[in-house]
Amino acid sequence: MKAMTDPMYDRAPRIVIWEMTRACPLSCRHCRAEAIPRRDPNELTTAQAFRLVEDVAACDHPLFVLTGGDPLMRDDIYKIIEYGSSLNLSMSVAPAVSGRLTRETMRHLASAGTRRISLSLDAPDAQAHDAFRGVQGSYQRTMEALAHAREYGISVQVNSTVTKQNRARLREFEAVLAPFDIALWSLFFVLPVGRAGLDMCLDPAEVDAAFADIHAVAASAPFAVKTTEAPHYRRYALQHEIVPPREREAAPKHPPLRFPGIGDGRGFVFVSHHGDIQPSGFLSEPVGNVLQHSLLDIYRDHPVMRRLRRPETFEGKCGVCEFGRICGGSRARAYTTSGNPFASDPSCSYRPQAASAIA
Repeated sequence: MKAMTDPMYDRAPRIVIWEMTRACPLSCRHCRAEAIPRRDPNELTTAQAFRLVEDVAACDHPLFVLTGGDPLMRDDIYKIIEYGSSLNLSMSVAPAVSGRLTRETMRHLASAGTRRISLSLDAPDAQAHDAFRGVQGSYQRTMEALAHAREYGISVQVNSTVTKQNRARLREFEAVLAPFDIALWSLFFVLPVGRAGLDMCLDPAEVDAAFADIHAVAASAPFAVKTTEAPHYRRYALQHEIVPPREREAAPKHPPLRFPGIGDGRGFVFVSHHGDIQPSGFLSEPVGNVLQHSLLDIYRDHPVMRRLRRPETFEGKCGVCEFGRICGGSRARAYTTSGNPFASDPSCSYRPQAASAIA
């Protein structure tokens, strides 16, 4: 089959995430980075970080997210945000909700040019959230951080990790989040990476049940809702007519969403604390390093990155699925469960119309 071109995401990534450090004071049960108490001496230096910022700006000014670990563990974070803002990058920060994230910290983040902050909330009550995050008082600090971000005019994204333990409580989050005027609720479907084990991961039936609850929240919530490492929610949303009419595709021979979903290596790229370039933080196979390579060149031209933007080349049912362009399956989930980033996503229960051809 001839590969379809996808000029929207072939040209440049829409989102670049840099893992500034793996140092973090928390002990979260699912931590991808298996965070450590102190900074790694081999992290990118401030000078190298500035060159990375310039590299990111050359990627047609994508959203640039500073994450960790806890990015607040780096003393140069405000300088880096200021430099990115001076290059017209939309700077976003994903800090750990620890004692470092004070009202004064939020003021400094806003003054440096932070446009959005991502805060984690993994249960709709303090006891369950604090147990998951491994630190008592984490829930209360999150509530305070939400209020402080609103006070200083920083847009807020709330990230929630979806596991077997909290799947049945997803509808309860709306009442907790609605008063804070957040912009986006992003639900990350946990992968067996870092400290997270398979016992935390949802099976396909549980994923479908979670999609039904997310659908119900998205239909009524005053904020936008998206999923991470569960791109088949886009298929579910389309089938249940939650997709706004403006996003529907006019041409009947193409999938009915205007834009393909952003995913690992497709509109998205990750840079580790050592500078390794990866399709995502969860698909951790390096395809280059920013100390030796151009971020944009690797994104555009590396064979793995190019194939990740061609869902029709995937194996199994993902390769023949009629929703491949708007979904494509979680490449990280395929990789972490099979070792093959181009295999089918095992968390999807949908059987494509053409699946009989590969049965």
